[in-house]
Amino acid sequence: MTCRLVLLAALAFAAAPLGATTYTFEPNYTQGVFRWDHLGFSHPSAQFSQAQGTLNFDSAQPARSSVSVSIPLASLATGVADLDEDFRSTDFFDLPRFPAATFKSSKVEPLEMPNHLRVTGELSLHGVTHPVVLDVSLIKVGVNPRNTLPTIGFEATATLRRSEFGLGKYIPDVGDTIRVQINSQAVEAKAYADYLKEKAAERAAAASKK
Repeated sequence: MTCRLVLLAALAFAAAPLGATTYTFEPNYTQGVFRWDHLGFSHPSAQFSQAQGTLNFDSAQPARSSVSVSIPLASLATGVADLDEDFRSTDFFDLPRFPAATFKSSKVEPLEMPNHLRVTGELSLHGVTHPVVLDVSLIKVGVNPRNTLPTIGFEATATLRRSEFGLGKYIPDVGDTIRVQINSQAVEAKAYADYLKEKAAERAAAASKK
C-alpha cells in the first residue's frame, strides 16, 4: 500500500503542469542557527528547530511564491544550560508569554543568479512585528529517495537587530546585530499528508497485533 501511494504521488508530481505547488515543511529537517557578538571576543550561537508551516512555490513564476512558518521557541538551544534558561526568561524571549516566532512573506523577488530569491516578510517575535528580508538559495526540487515524495530544499540567511524586537538587553556589550542561517526541507502537502496517514495506519496495525 505504501509503495503504491508514494509512486502515485511521484508520478502526479512529475506530470503536473507548471504552477504553484504547496509544500509542508518537515519539522525534523527545518532548522536554523543565529549568532551574535559577545564583548568583541567571540560569536556564540543558538539553534532552533521543529518549524512548521507552508510553502507555495511556483517554479515558472517565483514571484508568485509565498511562505508562512511558525517556530516554537522552546526548541532554542545554545549548549549552555544557564544561557538557555536566561533566553527563556522575561529578560529575553519570555516563553510563557511568547512561545513562538512567526514569519509570513509579503514579496518574493527572483535575483539575477539562478535559484536565488529575495523574500521580504513580517517577523513576529516577542510581541513585536517587524519587516525582515531573507536571501534564499534553492538547493533542489525533486523526489526524495528516502520516501519517494516530491520535495524541495533551500537555505536562507538574514540579518536583524534584536533591539527592534524588544530584546536589547546588554547592548552594546553584547551585539545588537543577529545573523541567522536557516536550512529547510518541505514536502508536497497532499502527498505528505497521505504518507503520514499511511504510516499511522501501519503503526496502529502493528500495535494491534502485539
